[in-house]
Order: sequence, then C-alpha cells, then structure tokens
Amino acid sequence: MTVTDKLLRVYRVDRKIEGLKSRLRAAERFLGQQNEHIESIGRRATAVDSQLRQLKAAQADAEGEAARLEEHIVELRERMNNAKTNKEYKAVLTEVNTFKEKKAQLETRAIELMEKVEACTSQKGTLSEQATERARVKEIAESERSQRADEIRDQLEALQAERTQLAGEVPASVLSTYQGLVDRLDEEAMAPIEIADKRRHEFHCGACMMLLPVEAMSALLSHGSLTQCPSCGCILYVEEKDRETMASSKR
Repeated sequence: MTVTDKLLRVYRVDRKIEGLKSRLRAAERFLGQQNEHIESIGRRATAVDSQLRQLKAAQADAEGEAARLEEHIVELRERMNNAKTNKEYKAVLTEVNTFKEKKAQLETRAIELMEKVEACTSQKGTLSEQATERARVKEIAESERSQRADEIRDQLEALQAERTQLAGEVPASVLSTYQGLVDRLDEEAMAPIEIADKRRHEFHCGACMMLLPVEAMSALLSHGSLTQCPSCGCILYVEEKDRETMASSKR
C-alpha cells in the first residue's frame, strides 16, 4: 500500500469524524442561540425595569405635587371667603387660578406618565412571556444536544481509535503536511484527480478544478508518492474506478 493510499484512509476516517461532530456542533449552535436570546431578553427586561422605576417615581412626584397644590388652593379659597376688600379677593383669586393651572399641568403630566407606566408594564409582561418560552426552547435544545452527544459517542470513539491506528502507519512528515492542509483547506485537504479527457491526458484537480500536469497522474499510478496540486496545494489521489480506467487504456 502506497503512502497516498495510507493517508487516504486517514482522510476518509477524518471525514466521518467530522460528519459526526458537525451534527453535535449544529445542536450546540442551536443551544447557543437560545442562550443569546435569553441574555438579550434579560438585558431588555433590565432596561425596562429601570425605566419603569423612573416613570413610577416621576408619576408619584407629579401626583404628590398636584396634591400639595390642591391643599394650597383650598387654603387660598378660605382666604378668598374671608377677604375684607374686593382688591384682596381678586389678588387671592389670581393666585388660585395660577396654582389651578399648575395643578392641571401636573395632573396631565401624571396621566401621561401613568400611560407610559402601563405601556412599560405591558412590555415587561411580554418580555417575561418571551423569557419563559425561550427557557422552554432552551430545555429542548439542551436535551437535543445531550441526545446528539450520546448518539455519536460510541461511533466517535471507535473512529478516533481507528484513526490513531491508521495515522500510525503514515510517515510523520507526511502526516504533518496533511494536518497543515486540513487546517488551511479543511475537507479539501485531499482531492481526487478527475479525468477530463483520457486520450488527450487532460486531468483536473478535484478541489480547485485546475488542469494538472500529466506527471501528477503518472506519479500516483506508478508508485503512489505524495503528490500535491500545483494550484491549491491539496494532496491528490486517484479513485479506484479511475485507476482501473487508466490501467485499461494502457492494454
């Protein structure tokens, strides 16, 4: 078995491992999204709580000031009733009307603040419902994540053990080159040579689809030495069906 064949076995096991892990990562991403939603709702709820406290305090101040003015107006009306002269009566009446106007403004302000308090309270209730719903979704997401982890655990352990065994048969330098390509190209670290035109000896890289020199196919067919695409750098290999096709053409 050539070094490329040995490395290809490692690559194919890596693809299986990655396929299993991707299922788990998808469940973890979904769980992460729920946590982000819950945190966002929590931040909004905190902001609404702060706004609600400020609005209630402002409403209480407006209502308290309106009540204080009402008491003062009552006192002024008693002075009006006890006025000795028309001039004194009119002066007190002017003062009463001024405070009545201020009181009306404060009452209007208190009503506006009360409406805002009601709107914030409603928003707080909506956020609470959203938080409850997201908490339920999070529970489902956690369950799915655990289920995915349980489903793949045995398969993953078996594949990782197989991978360790197969990797042990590959020269360290070759394995190092391969790992660097995996880090850079991921699943395209290895790619098959695609036969574009057998008669004209036209071959393409299965990863970048660039034209390959004839020597690439020859090197793999003759002794399976490590061969990389000149364009993208991936490690090339020949599929068994194509190997048979090329072998038959030489007969």
